[in-house]
Amino acid sequence: MALFGLRCPRSISSSVIALSTLLSIFVFLSGLAIAAAPPTSENAYCGKGDVPQFGDKDGPAELPKTCYYTALDGTPSPGKQIHVGAKENLADAVGHAQCGDILLLPAGATYEVGELPYRKCDERHYITIRTDTPDSKLPAESTRISPAWAGISSLPGRPPFAQPPGGAAKLMATILVKRNAGAVVGDHVRFIGIEWTTRADVGITRIISTEHGDHIVFDRNWVHAGDDAEVAHGIGMVLGSRFVGIINSYISGLNCVAVTGKCSDATGIGGAHSDDAFGTFKIYNNFVEAAGEDILFGGGGSENNPTDLEIRRNHLFRPMTWKQDEPGFTPSPSGRPFIVKNNLELKSAVRVLIEANLLENSWGGFSQRGFSILVEPASQGSHCPKCRVNDITMRYNRIRNVAGVFAFGTPLAPPQRGGGSAEDGGRYSIHDLIADNIHEEDYKGGGTFIKMTSAKVKVHDVQIDHVTSFTPGALMVVVNRGEGIPNFTLTNSVLSVGGRPQPVFSGGAKDSCGGGKVQRAGPQAVFDDCFSNYKIDHNLIAAERGGWPKGNTIVSSPKDLGVRELKDGISKDPRLCHEKGPGCDKKSPGAGAAADGRDLGADVDAVEAAVAGVE
Repeated sequence: MALFGLRCPRSISSSVIALSTLLSIFVFLSGLAIAAAPPTSENAYCGKGDVPQFGDKDGPAELPKTCYYTALDGTPSPGKQIHVGAKENLADAVGHAQCGDILLLPAGATYEVGELPYRKCDERHYITIRTDTPDSKLPAESTRISPAWAGISSLPGRPPFAQPPGGAAKLMATILVKRNAGAVVGDHVRFIGIEWTTRADVGITRIISTEHGDHIVFDRNWVHAGDDAEVAHGIGMVLGSRFVGIINSYISGLNCVAVTGKCSDATGIGGAHSDDAFGTFKIYNNFVEAAGEDILFGGGGSENNPTDLEIRRNHLFRPMTWKQDEPGFTPSPSGRPFIVKNNLELKSAVRVLIEANLLENSWGGFSQRGFSILVEPASQGSHCPKCRVNDITMRYNRIRNVAGVFAFGTPLAPPQRGGGSAEDGGRYSIHDLIADNIHEEDYKGGGTFIKMTSAKVKVHDVQIDHVTSFTPGALMVVVNRGEGIPNFTLTNSVLSVGGRPQPVFSGGAKDSCGGGKVQRAGPQAVFDDCFSNYKIDHNLIAAERGGWPKGNTIVSSPKDLGVRELKDGISKDPRLCHEKGPGCDKKSPGAGAAADGRDLGADVDAVEAAVAGVE
């Protein structure tokens, strides 16, 4: 019996693997792969002292090489407890504190902050800034907080959230941001039980900036725009930020207004713009809501790429009350809708683990088509020729109620902005993903599983394995000029596509691959023309038209996939049928048919265990 980290046979690093990480192994015994759910604990991949335990590779993608241990015992404050009066200046209190002190802010008190001083503390002497509400009345460590701890029992259009014992109450202290580019927070600091917000009548672009910060933890915080305030960004990790943890928090209300607004791209969490190396970011167990992108890295000029990112067990969301023509639609005060783009977007990032997240509610109609995940290294305005997106691992995620699943690309900046390209985009590993409730025209999108656009720089080394996806549009749209896209694989998956004349087709310019007679010849002809070294094998595909590569099983309708509960593109139970019985007319042709001996499609048990409690 051989033990491998995460998906096998793939190598792991020589670092010692924590017991919790061992729970996520694949055991290969007598040729049968038995999958176990990934670990869910906050520091499953990071030992005390910031010791990484991710392993080496998952498919073509390298996993992060550095990590941030964010447990309370990793950010000690052994000094004095100092009560900061409600009328005192918080920046002055931080400036007079000693490294290792704890500053207690009265629950319900409000402090205006522009910049907190950098103290140049160390890993054994954090300054903790927290509400004076005792731990017994806060969510336990590694448990998400909600606006109820700030006295708000519910928010319209959002899922119900946890409540303090006795109901909603003002148990947080509030920091009111007064710096347009975001409150600067210093270094070696942990915030616990803090509400961060803005005034509606003051123009604030970003709420929090970790610029030049080193070792910062936002633990059980609520970050949100003030009532009716148009605020573009929640937490920005920019300008040399290092070791930043955003954990167990609630981020909401970030939006930009269409046509008449002062911004165009609202982001809950993100990072870009740094001449210095920056990275080692942990985003764990948060509710993140923003109109543009819940999470976005890249999007501006930079000499460096954010590196070593851990994005795990987050609920990436936006309320359906922001969508026109939906019941309860609530526009901005101007009457205009908010600009909506993606759940997660990477324009600049290296070594990213995206695991056990729930991504939902994304639609088009503005500058994009409502894809849930967009991975496109981009030189915005031709100001980032060093921008690249490499080594991205996405596993055990759930996507629902969106206008498309993935968009991969290497776009050029518009000619009027120099026409520049990013440096590279490739080595993406995607497995054990479930996507359903995908829309087309009603969400102003294409209902597509993958859109892939390669320009001067080619997207390369994309591996998709054990995925379950039900889309009403095409399986894939490809735009590519010149040489074929190298090393694309799609294997061991269960896929349903709509009844379009070309389920795999080329779009865009006339000189793109796969046009004319090639498209009409069927999917394999398009793959042959647009890709090099591709592998499309051991998939179960519901499609009305043939012409697929050999080695795949093609059925005529979604019903013939043999999925236990699939109706109108929504799957309540996406497991495959193994025999005739309740919910199953017969055995699925994908049962036990994967190259590794498992069922085709995502490991549903593992995905459900991974995202349990995320919503």
